[in-house]
Amino acid sequence: MAGSGSVGADLIALEVLESLHEGCQVVDFDFRYLYANDALIAQSKRSREELLGRTMMECYPGIEQTPMFLTLRRALDERAEQRMINQFDYPDGSIGWFELRFVPVPKGVCVLSLDITAQKNKEREFAEMEEQLRQAQKMEAIGRLAGGVAHDFNNLLSVVLSCAELLYMDLRADDPLRADVDEIRLAGQRATELTRQLLTFSRRRVLEPKVLNLNEVIAGSERMLARLLGADIELNCLHEAELGRVVADPGMVDQVLMNLAVNARDAMPQGGQLTIETRNVHLDEEYSRVHLDTKPGPYVMLAVSDTGQGMDREVQRRVFEPFFTTKEQGKGTGLGLSTVFGIVKQNEGHIWLYSEPGVGTTFKVYFPEVTATAERRPLVKAPESSRGNETILLVEDDEQVRHVAQAILHRGGYQVLVASNAGEAMILAEQHKGRIHLLLTDLVLPRVGGRELAQRLKAVRPDLLVLFMSGYTNDTVTVHQLLESDAAYLQKPLTPRALKARVREVLSGGESAPESETASGAA
Repeated sequence: MAGSGSVGADLIALEVLESLHEGCQVVDFDFRYLYANDALIAQSKRSREELLGRTMMECYPGIEQTPMFLTLRRALDERAEQRMINQFDYPDGSIGWFELRFVPVPKGVCVLSLDITAQKNKEREFAEMEEQLRQAQKMEAIGRLAGGVAHDFNNLLSVVLSCAELLYMDLRADDPLRADVDEIRLAGQRATELTRQLLTFSRRRVLEPKVLNLNEVIAGSERMLARLLGADIELNCLHEAELGRVVADPGMVDQVLMNLAVNARDAMPQGGQLTIETRNVHLDEEYSRVHLDTKPGPYVMLAVSDTGQGMDREVQRRVFEPFFTTKEQGKGTGLGLSTVFGIVKQNEGHIWLYSEPGVGTTFKVYFPEVTATAERRPLVKAPESSRGNETILLVEDDEQVRHVAQAILHRGGYQVLVASNAGEAMILAEQHKGRIHLLLTDLVLPRVGGRELAQRLKAVRPDLLVLFMSGYTNDTVTVHQLLESDAAYLQKPLTPRALKARVREVLSGGESAPESETASGAA
């Protein structure tokens, strides 16, 4: 009777375990499944046959690296109950959340698991909805405030601008005060534009493109930018005189300038130099093929370069992501550069970034040129043949750029010696018994820069020609500090036609001053 009673009790216990909504599994000291109730089978998304008799590592490869497995091991070793909340990543990519209790039993550990995935999902959805509501309420409040302030401000500006205009008209042409009054007028006009943007923002921002000369936009912002940057940062503005016209929203171009200037300022806490440059460029089909968001044709380039801290490759990959920032909490929203990216794209433009840690950063913005309203400059014809058979020593620390440049030169018929830094280049030059006709080197290299490398090599190979390349614009302070005044120079990003044409020009004894834009290449 006692035996049948014991069997009956065991059956009742088993029925209780199987009826639980809580998962129940027993694993032995070798982490082998000894028992699993129906709830655990549902939670695991595995059949009972797939679990029982097999180890956890066999069923879920890599599980031994998870916090749950470490807690289970501790329960087995210490023979003490453990608790935790665990996120479980299923093999199909889905995620489950469980409250776990690890209870030591004679044959191992009984793991009780309560599925709280639905609760966690609701908490996450609630948090997201709460954040969206807060964001919507904040944007609505800012919109109302902006609309109200802009309306009142426009009334005040009407007085300021009217009085300034009257005063300007009353002053003699040679009166020195006219310049100051003119600044008031210009500031008032800019403030009017800002209030217009505030009013537009309060009703959702709409682009109002106009035909612009970027030189005029920058000139209007120059004094404001200087004040924004502060006394420790020197501002240089370099304009191409006959600049093509673009179609863009002038207020948004101002915002691009301001955001890039603020980003540069923050990268130069000890001071430095900021260079703003404009230039006509032509992006060819080869460039467009590797920059999928661009089309071939004439563009106007706006480049902003700083001598700040620079960025490593990981930061460069993420720099345009919304809310990504390298600044400490409270010092930046992470929206500045993502806003720049969005504005450029909205205006059918293209943005390219070049940066070296410890050296500086260049942002190049390309706006399509409006050829219908401005006469295009005649483009410089590329050489009829860019092939050769000379030996070139290529020095470039970026692996992908190095491989691309090597392939381009090989296809051009050149023998190419390849180095990733100045040390490797010196060794190659020493070991190579024949003539090296040209050193093609990046200006910014680890430890020993391109200019110093060129000096060392020319000391032992006086007939060596040199062609520097860099992602910085022609006239940035950084390039002028590194280059000899008569040095040959090629601007990145590289395109095959531009690289071969420039190499051929230098090897053929052509003009060695920094090249102008041609149809085959652009900065």
